Amino acid sequence: MLSPGPGKRYLDGTLGGGGHSEQILINSGPDGQVLGLDRDDEALVAARERLRRFDKRLIARQASFAEAFDILREIGWQHVDGAILDLGISSQQIDSLERGFSFRSDAALDMRMDRRQSIDAREIVNSYAAEDLARIFREYGEEPQARRLARAIVEQRQSRPLQNTGELTRLIERIKGRGRREHHPATQVFQALRIAVNQELDHLRRFLESGYETLLPKGRMAIISFHSLEDRRVKTAFRKWSRACLCPPRALRCQCGWSQKVKLLTKRPIVPSAGEIQANPRARSAKLRAVERI
Repeated sequence: MLSPGPGKRYLDGTLGGGGHSEQILINSGPDGQVLGLDRDDEALVAARERLRRFDKRLIARQASFAEAFDILREIGWQHVDGAILDLGISSQQIDSLERGFSFRSDAALDMRMDRRQSIDAREIVNSYAAEDLARIFREYGEEPQARRLARAIVEQRQSRPLQNTGELTRLIERIKGRGRREHHPATQVFQALRIAVNQELDHLRRFLESGYETLLPKGRMAIISFHSLEDRRVKTAFRKWSRACLCPPRALRCQCGWSQKVKLLTKRPIVPSAGEIQANPRARSAKLRAVERI
């Protein structure tokens, strides 16, 4: 979808392990450039090592993609020929058990992508009111037993604060039971906490307000999402950007001042093939949507 080429500039808003940037730099050789952003300092170290052979063609910064506009201006680019976001948590973060993203290990309740920030999962679990915890579990995890779990957490912490992922996982298992499930009973709560800790949907909202402005004419943007909360927002924004008018259907004439910003390259999301899912099970829920700037 990005179709990288020589002499062009690209934004990788979720640098992660550097896989997307690596392929963009290969395809845009010998002089294409990438600005890679990531909130995770460990990811930046790994990506810089992986991509060091590209020398000065990569600019890597510890930042959220929501800050892309400021950083583009700072480095003097203004616009790019392509942009990619690969939303959510990375495999490296899941596999770094001490970071507390996974319920399959017993680690500190952390879940921060940017470890410079003060609030972590432990603070949310042990200080938020039951109604606020329930809202997080319901809105960010679509957890059907949100209120029951929130009350159980508040009751538990009255005697002893929850310190690690294992304690939280066992509490969830006790309330929900293990049974026969497609996924672990703690999956939705851990997703919800991670989104809340990192304000992921807020960062996405900020970018999608005017993300098309990062692109040059004919520039392309591709966004990969992994759950409905993300994909719904991407789909809505892309459809808005592709419309010629935002006035109500019954309006006699256009008064909104809006004009079409992009054309849709994907009317429906691209999803992984059965072969890709078999090779990489974590890709099973991925959805790719793309647009091109007019």
